[in-house]
Amino acid sequence: MIRRILPLCFILVCTSVAWWTLGSTIDQRTQSSTGKLRGKVQSVWGTPQTQVAPVAEFEVPVQYIETVEEKGQKKTVEKTKYETRTIRANSSEVAADLNLEHRKKGLLWYSTYKIGFRGEYEFRNAGPVPQTVRLTLYFPAQHAVYDDLQFLVNGQPAQVIAGSGRAYAIFELPPSQPVKLVAGYRSQGLESWRYNFGQDISQVSNFHLRMNTNFKEIDFPDSTLAPTEKRETPTGWQLDWSYKNLLSGYEIALAMPEKVQPGPLASEISYFAPVSLFFFFFLMFMITTLRGTELHPMNYFFLACAFFAFHLLLAYLVDHIDLYLSFAISAVVSVALVVSYLRIVTGSKFALREAAMAQLIYLVLFSVAFFFRGFTGLAITIGSILTLFAVMQMTARIRWSERFAGVLPPPLPQK
Repeated sequence: MIRRILPLCFILVCTSVAWWTLGSTIDQRTQSSTGKLRGKVQSVWGTPQTQVAPVAEFEVPVQYIETVEEKGQKKTVEKTKYETRTIRANSSEVAADLNLEHRKKGLLWYSTYKIGFRGEYEFRNAGPVPQTVRLTLYFPAQHAVYDDLQFLVNGQPAQVIAGSGRAYAIFELPPSQPVKLVAGYRSQGLESWRYNFGQDISQVSNFHLRMNTNFKEIDFPDSTLAPTEKRETPTGWQLDWSYKNLLSGYEIALAMPEKVQPGPLASEISYFAPVSLFFFFFLMFMITTLRGTELHPMNYFFLACAFFAFHLLLAYLVDHIDLYLSFAISAVVSVALVVSYLRIVTGSKFALREAAMAQLIYLVLFSVAFFFRGFTGLAITIGSILTLFAVMQMTARIRWSERFAGVLPPPLPQK
């Protein structure tokens, strides 16, 4: 029996090297193309967007004293400079509709989205004199397309000046009088969308943002504000952020959900493959031992090659067709190789029942576990425990001393 076990260990070591090489190759292919492909996606769909709250700005004269030297004598003169003052919105009613549309490049899926943005803001001149103000809307990304741009001041289209990542209009703001700005556009971005109240810690009054999504899996990045209310809709979520008087340095943000990534998934499955093959060999060894059927190490070698064919085919099919279809084709091919081979070696009954079932469990189902992030380790642990239980029950009546007796070395001759 020892002579049967040692070759199996050698086969496991050799195939582990092959799977490690395959996993490393997939990682290298994925990483080498990530930067180039990401740049192509951004050139078409834009970058992650951060919408900054619009502001009203005006210039005020400030007198100051400066010491100058004239004809060898120093004297002080009074000068005037202009400082920019900012008026933040007294109330904000914002709507953002996010529609997720994944795009695939190479071995990776990218979370691209379309957004419809609309904001209604009210500004008020708290001073006693009228001010010439500049109402400024900052665009959420430099390299993006903005369609159907709206810029209304008090319900009327304003003469907009656009450039340097912003659009603004200049007009007179009477004292103690409100002005309403309505700004909106349709655009598209990548991975995440954010709403920023302003630099550093900002005070926000009478703020409400409603975000509608067409996807169910929502994720809020770290150090961002969670919604005050959320309601599930038939297609996604309705998320609301409502504040009467907020003082915060955080922003509102939503990360787009990611699809299962073909490249990293194929790599993870390849790295795990030696464990899968070990369980398969272990169960096959126990079953053949119980039945008195002997499989030669070369038989095990060809079974290992059939296992490797699954991962090799999966690694290169995902470049061209859907991930799930690639997985199904690879699984069918690998199982067919094992069953058709063992049908000749041991007979159809063993090949179609024990071998096929063991391969479905330890190759196919164990690989399926990688599709469920967060549950992979648990699924593998449960499978390992069930395998141990089954083998312990099957071999409980075996007299192992008798099984190993035939392989012990003969005693040394007596002198």
